[in-house]
Amino acid sequence: MVAQKKGGGARVSEDAEEQSRQRLQAILLADSFATKFRPVTLERPKVLLPIVNVPMIDYTLAWLESAGIEEVFVFCCAHSMQVIEYLENSEWYSHPNLVVRTIESHKSISAGDALRYMYEQQTETSQILGDFVLVSGDTVSNMPLADLIQEHRERKKKDEKAIMTMVIKKSKSSSLTHQSRLGTDQLFIAVDPLTKQLLHYEEDKIDLAKGSVCLEKSLLDGNPSVLLFNDIQDCYIDICSPEVLSLFEDNFDYQQLRRHFVKGVLVDDIMGYKIFTHEIHSSYAARIDNFRSYDTVSKDIIQRWTYPYVPDINFSGNRPLKLGRQGTYRACDAVQSRSADVGASTVIGYGTKIGNGDIILNSVIGNGCSIGSNVVIEGSYIWNNVTIEDGCEIRNAIVCDGVKIRAGAVLQPGVVLSFNVVVGRDFVVPAYSKVSLLQQPTTEDSDEELEYAESSSGAVDHSSGVNLQIESKASELGPDGAGYIWEVCEGAHDEEWKHSVAPIPKDKLAEITQAIDDDDTEDESVLPPSGELKSDADSINTDVNDPNDDYYYFEKEVEGTFLRAIDENIKVDLVTLEINSLRLSFNMESADCAGAVFYSMMKQAVDTPHNSASELYRNASSIMGKWKELLGFYVKKIDEQIEVIMKFEEMCQESPKELGPVFTQILHFLYEKDVLQEDAILRWAEEKAGADEADKVYLKQCEKFIQWLKEASEEEDEDDEEEDS
Repeated sequence: MVAQKKGGGARVSEDAEEQSRQRLQAILLADSFATKFRPVTLERPKVLLPIVNVPMIDYTLAWLESAGIEEVFVFCCAHSMQVIEYLENSEWYSHPNLVVRTIESHKSISAGDALRYMYEQQTETSQILGDFVLVSGDTVSNMPLADLIQEHRERKKKDEKAIMTMVIKKSKSSSLTHQSRLGTDQLFIAVDPLTKQLLHYEEDKIDLAKGSVCLEKSLLDGNPSVLLFNDIQDCYIDICSPEVLSLFEDNFDYQQLRRHFVKGVLVDDIMGYKIFTHEIHSSYAARIDNFRSYDTVSKDIIQRWTYPYVPDINFSGNRPLKLGRQGTYRACDAVQSRSADVGASTVIGYGTKIGNGDIILNSVIGNGCSIGSNVVIEGSYIWNNVTIEDGCEIRNAIVCDGVKIRAGAVLQPGVVLSFNVVVGRDFVVPAYSKVSLLQQPTTEDSDEELEYAESSSGAVDHSSGVNLQIESKASELGPDGAGYIWEVCEGAHDEEWKHSVAPIPKDKLAEITQAIDDDDTEDESVLPPSGELKSDADSINTDVNDPNDDYYYFEKEVEGTFLRAIDENIKVDLVTLEINSLRLSFNMESADCAGAVFYSMMKQAVDTPHNSASELYRNASSIMGKWKELLGFYVKKIDEQIEVIMKFEEMCQESPKELGPVFTQILHFLYEKDVLQEDAILRWAEEKAGADEADKVYLKQCEKFIQWLKEASEEEDEDDEEEDS
C-alpha cells in the first residue's frame, strides 16, 4: 500500500535518464524490528518517541531534506497508522523541497522483509530511479550527503560491482566495558587502505583482553595491506545501488542488514559484489538503538553536536526554545518558582510548571508537565503531560506521556515508566524496572508489536484478542498506583544495565575490572584500536598518534567542533560551551584546550589553499584574528600560553617544510594580538636553552625576536627603577 503525498508532486523530467541522475532519493525504515525499547514501543512506534522533545523521525527527515534528498519513501510496519497520520498532519506533507511517500506493510517482520517488499513495489511502480540512501528513522545526523552520493556513483561507473557505501565514524569506547558510548557491542572491521573496500565485518562480542581476533587467511589474498579497526562506529547510513534490493529478493535468508546482508555479500565469491566505507570526521551521525544511546544522543543534541538540529532552532515545525547560561534551554511560557534550581544541560518544555524547592539537573522536561514542590530530578527524561507530586525523587529514568507520580514516590536509576502509568504514594520503583499498563508479553518476537497496533487509529486496542488486561491496577505500584512491573527475561540481566540511561553500577565496574586484572594481560598483547596488517608482517603497526591517548581523541573532537563553527558561523560563546563540555567529558585542563584550539586553527590554515609561506601566514593570521576571542579564553595563564607555543613547535617538527618558515611570524602575530605575553615567550626560550641542539631549531629561528623582547623588558625594568627612585 503506497500513500502519495497530498500536493507538491515530484519533479518530473522528460529525460528519464537525466531524472535518474539528478534526483536524490532515500528509503527510511520507520520500524526498528527490535524489542529494545519495550514496553514503550508496544503503544507507540519508536520513530515517534521524543528525543529532546522532538520525535526521532523529524531529526532524520530534517537532515535528509537539508542534505539535498528530494524524495523519501517511509516504510511503515508496526503502528503504521500512527506514523502515517503523524506525517500527514506534519509539515512534511507540504514541504516544498521534499516529497514524502509512505509505504505500508503488515507482513514485514525484519529489515530484509521490508526491502523485499520495496523490491516488489519497485517492479510494479519503478519508484526507485537509481542510487538511494538507506537509513533508519531513529538516526540523528548533520553530515552532508551530495558529495558522498556522487562519490558512490563515480565508483559504480568504474566498478559495476560496487553496490553499497557504508558511513562509519571513529568511536571512543570504554576501556572497561568494551562498549561504544552508544551502548552497543564492539565492532571489528577490516578495510582496504587504498580503495576503502570493506573486507571483514564483525559485530558480535569480541574478547579484546586476549588481544586476538580470528581472520580468514584468504583476507590477504590480493590485499597486500589491510586496515583493521575496532574503534569504529557504524552509523547505519548506507548509499545503495538498486542491486541491493534485488539481492534481498534473491536471498530470503537475509533478514538483518548487517548480520545477514553485509556478511553475505562479503563471503559471496560468485557474484563478486563489493561494499565500500566512507569515514566521517567533523560531522555527526548516530543511531538510537537502545536506552543508553537514547541518553547519549540526547546529551549530544543538548551540547549542540547535532547543530543545526538543536532545541533553540526551528526545524520540522518544532517550537524553538531559548538557550540560556550553562547550556539550559527553556520555553518562553514555562513557569519556574524562584526557589527552584534548574542546573546545567537541562531542557524545559512549553507549558511546564516547576514548583518550590525543586532541583532539576541534566534532564529533559517535556511539554505540559506539572512538577510539585521539593522534587529532585537528575539525569532523567520526562516526556509530555506528566504530573509529579511533592517530594518525589527521580534519577536516571525515562517517564513517558501521561504518567502520574504521587507524592513521596522514588524512581531508582534505570526505571522506564510507559504511558499513563501511576506510581503510588511513597512507592519505590526498583532500579531498572520497566513498568507498563500492559501486561508483559509471553514472547519477545518483534512482530508482536503488530498485534498491539491493528486498530484503525493506530492506538492500542484493548478490546482485541490479545490479552491486555489492566484490571489489578493497585497490585504492583502501591494501593493508589496502576501498572505492571515487567520481569527481566532470563539471561538479560546484563543487558539491563548496559543499555540503561543510568550510569554503570559500581559493583558491575568492580566485576569488570577484576576480570581484566585476572587475565593479567601483557600490554603488548592487547589489540590496539586500529592498525595496518601487512602480508609480510606478523604484527599490527599502529599510527604514530596513539588512539589510546585520550588527548588524541579530545584534539580530534575539538577540531571537528571548530570546523563546524567555521562552516556554520557559530558564535564564540557557543563554541566555548561545546569545548568546555568536551573538556569535562575527557577530563582535560585549560592548557589542553588551548593546545587543541590552536592546533585546529593552524590545521585549517594549512588546509586552506596556499602556494607560499606568505600565503600560509595570511591564512593563519586571518583565522586567528577572527577567532582570537576563542583562543584567548583558554590562554589566560602563562602555562597555557606556553602550551600553545609548544604545540606550534610540535606541529612545525612534524611539517618542517610547510610550517617551519612561518614559526617566528606566527609567534610575533600572537604577541601583537595579546594572545601570548612576553613572559610566556621568554620562559619558553629559557626552558629551551638547555635542550639538545636538534630541539633548538625554532628557538634559533626566532633569536632576534627573543632578543628584542628581552631588551624591551630590560628597558621597562629600568624605567620602573627610575620612577621608584
